[in-house]
Amino acid sequence: MDDNNDQNARFIESTQSKGLSELYNNARMSPLSLTYFRYCLRNGSYNVSLHFAEISFTNDSTYTSLGRRVFDIYIQEKLVWKDFNIVNEAGGVQTPVVRHFKTSVTDNVLELRFYWAGKGTIRIPVRGHYGPLISAISLKPTFGSCSEEDKKSATVYVIVGVVATCIFLLLISTLWWKGYLQCKKKQRKDLEGMELQTISFTLKQIKAATNNFDASNKIGEGGFGAVFKGRLSDGTLVAVKQLSRQSRQGNREFLNEIGMISCLQHPNLVKLHGCCIEGTELLLVYEYLENNSLARALFHSEKSQLMLDWPTRFKICVGIAKGLAFLHEESSLKIVHRDIKATNVLLDRELNPKISDFGLAKLTEDDNTHISTRVAGTIGYMAPEYALWGYLTYKADVYSFGIVLLEIVSGKNNYGYVPSENFICLLDWACHLLQNGKIEELIDDKLGSQFSKVEAERIIKVALLCTSATPSVRPVMSEAVGMLEGKRDAPDSIPEASMYSDDLRFQALKDFQQERQNQSASSNQAQCSSIQTASDLCDYNPESRSDD
Repeated sequence: MDDNNDQNARFIESTQSKGLSELYNNARMSPLSLTYFRYCLRNGSYNVSLHFAEISFTNDSTYTSLGRRVFDIYIQEKLVWKDFNIVNEAGGVQTPVVRHFKTSVTDNVLELRFYWAGKGTIRIPVRGHYGPLISAISLKPTFGSCSEEDKKSATVYVIVGVVATCIFLLLISTLWWKGYLQCKKKQRKDLEGMELQTISFTLKQIKAATNNFDASNKIGEGGFGAVFKGRLSDGTLVAVKQLSRQSRQGNREFLNEIGMISCLQHPNLVKLHGCCIEGTELLLVYEYLENNSLARALFHSEKSQLMLDWPTRFKICVGIAKGLAFLHEESSLKIVHRDIKATNVLLDRELNPKISDFGLAKLTEDDNTHISTRVAGTIGYMAPEYALWGYLTYKADVYSFGIVLLEIVSGKNNYGYVPSENFICLLDWACHLLQNGKIEELIDDKLGSQFSKVEAERIIKVALLCTSATPSVRPVMSEAVGMLEGKRDAPDSIPEASMYSDDLRFQALKDFQQERQNQSASSNQAQCSSIQTASDLCDYNPESRSDD
């Protein structure tokens, strides 16, 4: 694949063809969304004519004829045609087709939007984008004109739309003006070359969706800020993350998350619908997931907990593994998440897991064996080499994944559960149980006998392999998927008991506990949940954040 190919243009491009009339010889195309506005119109009824011709694909038996373009059409924010396919409607490629619609203008403005909803091809016939394409737009009033000036504007052809580009430039310039991007050359380098395939919502749209951020719609609160449930004008349920004005870290995470998740699509990754930057508001709009987070399902009060049976827990384990395998190995962008934990795994209506919160994620390059970076993450989930020395590789995510596996099997929080003073955390206890042949004691009591012993032992072995103190011993995520599904053997990994007291895996936890004891002795306000490490924040208390 050639990343310099014109098909990889980031946002908007014109494409040309020969053999058609001049009107259809050029078209405007976007990877995700095209939006057109016609201002200063007289209020009343209009006929809108949309002109299309598929000029990117061929009409022969060659490979270039295999592409498929499917998108939705909105007029005045109302869906008027779902899954529009130019080739199907025109009866072939290189063939013009016109579709007519009636609409009303009530505020002197007409809005047209063409939106790619994830259907069609993205790599056929070549790697690129095959979002909406439009050749021309004509507009005619159905009421009588009152002046020569009205007559001159009776038919309007809109050929060139620059809205998508303007939105992107506005986003970047606004963040720069507010100081979010200044002195952050490393962050700009990470984002360079990425297609930010996301749309911009207005604050008016977000307020309408959330009933002006009504408290009854609030579904979570995290380090980033509050999370609200909302419903868009087309009926789509969404979750809106609102950046806290007191969160300096959130400014950084906001841009990082847009750059990362907007480029990725996978069944086990949360979907970002778009964002909003207006005034002092920074908002992210995600798909709404009915069952909140895995942490709430496992650790919260019985009223908030879900009864996760064994098949569901096993499905969640495999789903998280597949999502991480995609980030590390399958995506064109190789990404280390840096904050894998139960709080950042969301569950949809069918309890399928989706990895969320990419605010701390880092891009990596294939020729880099590791990244030396400021430490940011959650104590209890961070790999020892990263927590202690800032040495970051994919294996840091693998370690965190191993911790989450243990939590799913046991129903207990790694840092919050300590069976006795002889153990520092859940992982410490699991190592002890495996060594003494009592691993069945780790299984969640709520499951009773309703679980697969073979699958449970397999998951625990994979978890302990993933949480090895030595990064090179940990599997890559594609191997972990194979082990969980029984397609690869999971080796018996039993640490020696003599290693426990000096195990690096528990050193960060011991250091943090000592820090808390020192603070408690010197202050009656010792409820510190985080410590700054190398000027970056770490969330040391998973229970204090429900949707960070």
